[in-house]
Amino acid sequence: MILGKNFSNIKVILVEPNGPLNVGSVARLCSNFEVDELRIVSPKCDIFSLEAKKMALKGHKFLENCKIFDDLQKAIFDCDLVLASCGRIDVNKNSFFGSSEDIFDWTLSFKKINNLAIIFGREDRGLTNSELLLANKTFNIPTSQNNPSLNLSHAVSIALYELNKSSKRNFDQELKVFNLASSKQIHDSFLEIEELLLKVGYLLKHTSKAKISKFKNFILRANTSMHEINVLRGIIHQINWFLNNSKRN
Repeated sequence: MILGKNFSNIKVILVEPNGPLNVGSVARLCSNFEVDELRIVSPKCDIFSLEAKKMALKGHKFLENCKIFDDLQKAIFDCDLVLASCGRIDVNKNSFFGSSEDIFDWTLSFKKINNLAIIFGREDRGLTNSELLLANKTFNIPTSQNNPSLNLSHAVSIALYELNKSSKRNFDQELKVFNLASSKQIHDSFLEIEELLLKVGYLLKHTSKAKISKFKNFILRANTSMHEINVLRGIIHQINWFLNNSKRN
């Protein structure tokens, strides 16, 4: 596979694409870089139109076989590692992201990642803050501050090229076994944490999302392992059990 031995399956995910020409171009790029699968969340255009097919050329199979989802969480359900592209420079100060080169080099520090997802947002406004929090890492493609926005297919081409370039580098460090908590594990854990903190009165309904987002950013920055997130969930379950049973006594 052109993108390196430590990636078994790469999923390119487009969120609400609005232009069939862009979708066709991305399908062609999937063929150029031997991506495993194209996934599309709630498309806002006809992704099977003649325009899209003309742009796809030899990537037409990625259009024909693409998987369509109505929700981003569902589109990343089977992915070990999720990366998200962020073109905005006005993201929340608590958000954490690095350059595409740095993030892709980081992925090469692991022996093998079974399913890698790379998410790209809407042409006009990218990904929301809540969608960015579904990713393990968020990356930015450095551009001119006067005109930072990239065309969707251009952003995909740069990201796939840089990932391919990173995969061909020789790293001196000993490769680590990949054991990061998946995006789904972290998301599900924080649903439980938010519910518990609302129950005990630490959070208020109207401000809970903002406070939980800050905590979630901390967990993502810490490169939390599967074991660590399971310990955290175990603590939450035990506290919930105690609260539910203490009410009966």
